[in-house]
Amino acid sequence: MRKSDIARLVAAAREARARAYAPYSKFPVGAAVLAGDGSVFSGCNVENASYGLSCCAERNAVAAAVRAGARRLTAVAVAGNSAAPLAPCGACRQVLSEFNPAMTVIMASRDGRTSTTRLDRLLPRSFGPRSLARRAKKQSKQ
Repeated sequence: MRKSDIARLVAAAREARARAYAPYSKFPVGAAVLAGDGSVFSGCNVENASYGLSCCAERNAVAAAVRAGARRLTAVAVAGNSAAPLAPCGACRQVLSEFNPAMTVIMASRDGRTSTTRLDRLLPRSFGPRSLARRAKKQSKQ
């Protein structure tokens, strides 16, 4: 992945982080996903007093991409307000995997340091569309 794409995604994630609604955790997070056509879609975390109804930045970025018609995502950047680069939570890893299990994951810290890996390294042996196809195939043989 080009350094310019990484910088663009991290900047979009940091900008989204500035708009986060995190009155309970006081931990704003921003994310940006890169679509196959080069489009960037961002999202921020939106908390709720009923904590289980809160939504992570990564899932909001994916929702924005899907709403715009993007289905193939090639990368995600996550920017938190932490000293170390911030990785997506498990639920977000699963959602991101739906759109490309091998996407590039760029994790950014509050001071701009980044760490990059692939999603399939963060979520090995993920459950996805192929898992459902194998199950259906197995059931049809019974």
